[in-house]
Amino acid sequence: MMYQAFLLAIPLLMVFQTSCINTSPLDSVKAIEQARAPKVSLSRLDELRNRAKFIGRSCKEVKDRYGQAEDGLYYLTTSTGVVYQTFCDMTTAGGGWTLVASVHEDNIYAKCTVGDRWTSQQGNWANRKTFGTVEAATDDDFKNPGYYDIDAEDMSVWHVPNKTPFYHWNLAAIMRYHTERRFLHLYGGNLYYLFHRYPVEYNVGKHLSDNGPSIPIVYDLGDKESTKMFYGPYSGGEIEGGFISFRAINHERAATAICSGVKPKGGNVEHYCIGGGGFFPEGNPLQCGDFTGFAWNGYGTHIGFSTSKQMLESAVLLFYR
Repeated sequence: MMYQAFLLAIPLLMVFQTSCINTSPLDSVKAIEQARAPKVSLSRLDELRNRAKFIGRSCKEVKDRYGQAEDGLYYLTTSTGVVYQTFCDMTTAGGGWTLVASVHEDNIYAKCTVGDRWTSQQGNWANRKTFGTVEAATDDDFKNPGYYDIDAEDMSVWHVPNKTPFYHWNLAAIMRYHTERRFLHLYGGNLYYLFHRYPVEYNVGKHLSDNGPSIPIVYDLGDKESTKMFYGPYSGGEIEGGFISFRAINHERAATAICSGVKPKGGNVEHYCIGGGGFFPEGNPLQCGDFTGFAWNGYGTHIGFSTSKQMLESAVLLFYR
C-alpha cells in the first residue's frame, strides 16, 4: 500500500515542480495579491455600484442620510455637481470621516521634482487642483474635490504603509488619530481655507512666533510617546506628542504644512513636518520635498534627525468630518 501511494504521489510532485519552474516572480506576486484581494460576488458588486445613487457632499452626510456603517469606497457630489469617489471611514469615533488627500513620499532624495506635489513649489495646499486616485492613495499623492468643497469641523489622520490596498488600511496603519475640537470652523471649514490664512511659503515669518495652530488629538492607534519615537532622536527634544500642527516655520524661514502627531517646540521642523520647502542654499534644495528632511542622517536609520523607516515609508491620509 505504501509503495502504491508513493507511485501515485510522483505525478503530483512532478506537476508541482514544473509549475514552480514555469512561474515567474511576477506571477507569484499576482497570485499573492489575488489571494489577498476580497472575494466579490455579483450581488456584492451590485451593492457597491448602487452606492453611486447616494447623494451627499461628505461621508458624514451619506452615513446620516442612508445609514451606511461600512468602511469603503463611496461616491460624493460637490456643491457644483462634480461626482467623485473616495474612501469613507464609517466606524472610527462615530464614523463619517471623508478621505480628502494623502501625502506620499515618492523619492526622498528627488527634491521638489514632479512626484513632490505637496511642496511649497507647487502650492497644492491652497488651490483646487486634484490628482491621483483613491485606491492608489498609499502608492502616490492624492487629492480630491472634497479637500476644498467640504465644510468640516474636525480631522482624522492615518499613517499607512506604502502600497497597502485600501481594504487593509485600518489594520495596517502604524498610527491613527482624530481631533474633537471642531477647530476647522475657525479656519474656513477645511485645509484649503486654513492654508490661505497660513500660506506654506518661504519667508512668511519666524519659527514658533508665526507658526499656525496646534490642535490636541485623540489617539485611535498609538500614543504621545510612540508618536515621538517614529521621528528622529534629535527631533524628540523639540516636539511634544498629542497634537496636529499647521504651517510650522524653521530656522531658515522655510514653511512646512503639517506636523503630524506633534507640536513643534523648536526650529528644525523640516525633520518632523511634511509638505514643505523653500530654503535653497546656493541652489541646493536640501529642505524641499513632501517629507522634506526625514532622511537627514540616512534613509530610515532613525539616527540623528532621520525618522524611522516605518514613518518614511508610510503615506499620510487626511480625513474630514
